[in-house]
Amino acid sequence: MNALRMVSRTKLYWGLIAIFLIGVFSSPVTSKGSNIFLSYGNLLDVLRQVSTTGLIATGMTAVIITGGIDLSVGSLMAICTVVTAMLLTMPGATPAAIMGIPAVAFIALFLGVVVTRFLFTNLAKSADGAQRTAHLDTVRGIAVPAVVGVVLCALALWFLLPQVGSKFGVLGVLIVAPCVGLLFGALNGVIIVAGRLQPFIVTLAMMVTALGIARLTAGQNNAVLPVYTGSNATEDFEILRSLAFGIIPMPGLFFLGAIIIYGAVLRFTPFGRYVYAIGGNEEAAKLSGIAAGRVKIATYAMSGLLAGIAAVLYVAQYRQGKPDAGAGLELDAIAAVVIGGTSLMGGRGSLAGTFCGVLIFGLLSNILQLHNINSNLQLVLKGLIIIGTVLVQERNATDLFAHIRLPRKRPAHTPTPAEERTTKETQSRTIGGNANETP
Repeated sequence: MNALRMVSRTKLYWGLIAIFLIGVFSSPVTSKGSNIFLSYGNLLDVLRQVSTTGLIATGMTAVIITGGIDLSVGSLMAICTVVTAMLLTMPGATPAAIMGIPAVAFIALFLGVVVTRFLFTNLAKSADGAQRTAHLDTVRGIAVPAVVGVVLCALALWFLLPQVGSKFGVLGVLIVAPCVGLLFGALNGVIIVAGRLQPFIVTLAMMVTALGIARLTAGQNNAVLPVYTGSNATEDFEILRSLAFGIIPMPGLFFLGAIIIYGAVLRFTPFGRYVYAIGGNEEAAKLSGIAAGRVKIATYAMSGLLAGIAAVLYVAQYRQGKPDAGAGLELDAIAAVVIGGTSLMGGRGSLAGTFCGVLIFGLLSNILQLHNINSNLQLVLKGLIIIGTVLVQERNATDLFAHIRLPRKRPAHTPTPAEERTTKETQSRTIGGNANETP
């Protein structure tokens, strides 16, 4: 029984191993007889290709655990690719700079105030032995946080404003693009919480709105904004296409870092416990003193932030920014999260599962491509695999097959003496007699 329970708990990892073994044994070979699937270059390509979807899925996981959904991440990534490409290639007060610089300034100011108040509040709780609330005086509650926020805002502007007149470097776009994504993601959360609206409707509206903003930002004649390092962009941007330590591609490093850091936050911090509590029962979480609204806004903000990071990596890999760069990416991310065992009902899931789900999705695509499977057939196979995986993850496969009955010939029924007696009594009552009477 314990062995079956262990297999049930680790079934996702067994699924990943099974997909990997299928790739190994079904892989075509080179003219020298080497396995293409197992080649170092092919495995690096898989990690590189899944990194963008993986970053989106990382942020999506926490949103879905709270019982929400974020359909806007693809469009948010598209906005951030346009912002990144314009900052890298166009000097001056471009629409990207006008959008990005104030976003960074506002977020720096906000984070300075919030983080400082958080630190003072926890210090006051520790000093007073308070479990729930702690009252701060004017200096610690308002003055010092405001000063820290203004200083951070000034430092951000001091670093970014000189780059507006020339062109942004890699560090500049890694600050601006994620902040733009974070701001749009936080706006999603604020509308959902303050308006008490369904996340599906709000993020669907944001998906359409963000797509329009991306096209307006790029301009009517700019369907694609090319980025060539060393030509119309700075040479240092090429580092995002390189191998970190000569081993792992930079997009993969960002993906793994996001999984590890965000996974630790969800696993070991009160914020993570609040996320699971809200997904399990939001009303009970509110009654227990959890600020459910703030937690939900934070999850949507993090989803937007990771979409912004994914956008910078997209521009580095494909050397372009596009208003439709993230089309359909939100569906791939949701599929990877669900394959990873996160319940769409909320309250259950993990980033370790999401990591496996992203790899399963990536390895499956790679296997189909190595065998030159028609792209349309690939979509059909992926859809069937997603349905099958979700049935297994939700433990509904047994219920499904329980309703399936194969036709079979039933043996002839031999009536028992009790049944014969009941039949005779029924017949006798029908003609007005008694079955116990003697003629």
